[in-house]
This record gives sequence, structure tokens and C-alpha cells, in this order.
Amino acid sequence: MKKTMKKLLLELLKDSKRSDRELAKVLDVSQATVSRMRSKLVRDGLIREFTVIPDFSKLGYELMAISSVKTKIKPELEEKAKKLMKNYPNVIFVARAEGMGKNGVMISLHKDYTDYSSFIAEHLVHWGDDLENYDTLLISLKGTIVRPFSLRYLAEVEETSED
Repeated sequence: MKKTMKKLLLELLKDSKRSDRELAKVLDVSQATVSRMRSKLVRDGLIREFTVIPDFSKLGYELMAISSVKTKIKPELEEKAKKLMKNYPNVIFVARAEGMGKNGVMISLHKDYTDYSSFIAEHLVHWGDDLENYDTLLISLKGTIVRPFSLRYLAEVEETSED
């Protein structure tokens, strides 16, 4: 990736709502160049979407659950997971994983413990015998958060490593 293209990506990680004009000033290129580079980043799949990262607790979520699972390895389970996860907008990430005896991970948001408990009970029914083991780490979104979730940090690390 060209240096200017990478700089644009880092600037967008810091604040994707900035205009092409503002970004052009920071990058010392024309506004048209920024527009072309942004389009190329999207077209090439380096940027999948432009979105916001809200304060989850202000949206009414008290808990974030990071669940790790051990499932039986079957090709049809991946397709089952893709279909099932479409029914849960509170699930924000699901992927295969490796480590600690697990092969999958899921991050979900919950209004409260009752909501989480119902969610888990429902999942255990859906997965039945395909699920060998299930562990969850619950995170209070109302408590102390030392470093809130943000992609801005990636840009800051990249910038300091280039110096």
C-alpha cells in the first residue's frame, strides 16, 4: 500500500466523519485525490464500512459477553452459525478461534443479566449436542472502563512506529 493511502486510512481510523477537504489538508494532497483514494480503499476491501462506535451503556446495554466455545468440527456448523447470528443484532462479532481448548468466539451485548441468561439458554438449545464446552467472560459496561473500545488506537500506534 502506498504511503499516502496508508496515511489516509489512519486518518479515517481516527475520525471517519471528516470531509475529503479536511483530509486533503492533513495529507497535503488534493480533495479529488482523497476521494479517489477513499474509493479505492473501499473497492479493494481495506475499508468494509463506515460506522460509529457508540457508548453501549448509553444505549441501554449493561453487559458485554465474550463467549468462547468448543464445538464439534462439522462443515455444516459454520453455515448454521451464519444463519443463526442474523437473528441476533446484539451479537457484534463471531469467528473461529484457537486456544484454551476452544475453537470459536462470540462477543455480544446485553441489557442486563436476565437478558444475557435468556440469550445463553436459547443458544444452548440451538446448538444442542454440537456444543462440547461453553465459557463466558461478562464485562460490566457501567463499571470502570480503562480504555474504551475504539479503532483510533491503531492509528496512533502506526503513526508512532513510522517515526
